[in-house]
Amino acid sequence: MAKTVFDVLDMKLAESQRSQEEFVTSGGAKDHAAYREACGVIRGLAIARQEIRDLAKNYMEDNDD
Repeated sequence: MAKTVFDVLDMKLAESQRSQEEFVTSGGAKDHAAYREACGVIRGLAIARQEIRDLAKNYMEDNDD
């Protein structure tokens, strides 16, 4: 199946999310503030990715009609 713009965007955000997760798990956050910021970014990216998946699903369902 060909990649859609939704797939490409989700892949880019997943890459950013993995990068932030690696930052946290490797001890990159030197203080609590940096840790909280990274966790907030991870959470925001997770929410954005879910919104994209929901949008893609709705778009595909609308085009099937």
